[in-house]
Amino acid sequence: MSSRVRLLSVAVLAVALLSACGAEPAPPAARAPVGFETLEVAVEASPRERAWDGVVEAVNQATLSAQTAGRVLELPFDVNDYVEAGQVVVRFTDVEQVSASRRASAALNAAQAEAAEAELSYRRTEELVGKQLLARAALDQARARRDAARAALEAARAGVSEAGEQVDYTVIKAPYSGILTERLVEVGESVRPGQPLVSGLSLDQLRVNVEVPQSDIQAIREHGAAAVLLPDGRRIEASGVVIFPYADPKTHSFRIRVELPQANTGLQPGMTVKTAFKTGEARRILIPASALVSRSEVTAVYEVDPANRVSLRQVRVGHRLGDRIEILAGLSAGDRIAADPLAALAHLTGAAPEPADD
Repeated sequence: MSSRVRLLSVAVLAVALLSACGAEPAPPAARAPVGFETLEVAVEASPRERAWDGVVEAVNQATLSAQTAGRVLELPFDVNDYVEAGQVVVRFTDVEQVSASRRASAALNAAQAEAAEAELSYRRTEELVGKQLLARAALDQARARRDAARAALEAARAGVSEAGEQVDYTVIKAPYSGILTERLVEVGESVRPGQPLVSGLSLDQLRVNVEVPQSDIQAIREHGAAAVLLPDGRRIEASGVVIFPYADPKTHSFRIRVELPQANTGLQPGMTVKTAFKTGEARRILIPASALVSRSEVTAVYEVDPANRVSLRQVRVGHRLGDRIEILAGLSAGDRIAADPLAALAHLTGAAPEPADD
């Protein structure tokens, strides 16, 4: 009897163990919702790009040259000084130019008097010829003197204008606002027409010159979009893309000029910057750059699983597009992440997040 009872107990225990092994594990108990904002990861369409190094240059840069002879009297600005448009950058002595202007004015007055006298003489002669008191030849001569006086008057007026321009040329003004980059003459130095005086450039409008392989030029020409990638992560969209219609015969690369909008970018002429060109479309995961966490050499995000459990997950990032960044590995579509890493960390540690500064 006792042996039957033992056998029955063993059989019941075996059935219970088999049932326990075959049963599915109970799902984890869902926790309370997290107290911070979360984002659902999704795959979206975005431009496919390739980037090359480019050189920044100023659109407006020039060397001002002398247009009259003289001696340098004043150089108000030095290298690296900021000059407003219309300010004087070089001033010459103007004794000769002013004297020439006065001579031209005197010649104009004489020409005006001669023209007036010739006009009156012509009218008197015309009246006498009409009364048949003079021959027609006298009228022709009077008309010729009048026309010659008129031509001399026009020449005198042109001389006054030219002399006035020569006086104006003794004062060199900045054609636009910018930085003085080079001073090629000194005070007291004599200059001649065509001699370079100062060089400058404007920082208001910049562009980037990039050399691109011919294998990518067709895709770039089709889309015509580019952006400059700044070291701090900012992205400046180009206002225009100009592709030169010829390649360098030595490197077989095309030159592309990327026009930048008038904005405070912090770029300086001569700098090297990464320039990305759109070559197609791609589907990728993009998340806000503010959701990333950097721990030494590890980049991660705070993930929230279906049971509202928060954990740190390492990710591998790619290109940055504006205020968002591409995720190459570590996340899949449908995952939930914390929008504010500090709030997620406070949730994990049980500490209250610090209030944001006003």
